[in-house]
Amino acid sequence: MKKINLSPKQYFFISLFVLIGLYSVFQARYVIFGPSLKVYSPTNGASLPSSVVMVSGKATNIAYISLNDRPIFVDKNGNWNEKLIAPEGLSIMTVRAKDRFGRSTEKQIEIMVN
Repeated sequence: MKKINLSPKQYFFISLFVLIGLYSVFQARYVIFGPSLKVYSPTNGASLPSSVVMVSGKATNIAYISLNDRPIFVDKNGNWNEKLIAPEGLSIMTVRAKDRFGRSTEKQIEIMVN
């Protein structure tokens, strides 16, 4: 096997290109993974005593988010809170998020209001 002799300048440029490549892949993770959506409250299947429901969660990598097809707003960290009035009985809430490339995700929460 032939040994390759590299100068310090060549080592520097090879290392620089490797680091730039790794950094590019790291920054592209948002594009690669698409939108992310979490619903913290209420939990799926919860039984609530009041018809006033506070729905909260976190969304990342999104361009648009809605709760029951009504736009909602997120803070700079991606957290969101919305107050709804749910009818007595079984209610299904749908949270949808879409990124700027058209990929979407959705979460449905079923609750029982007593």
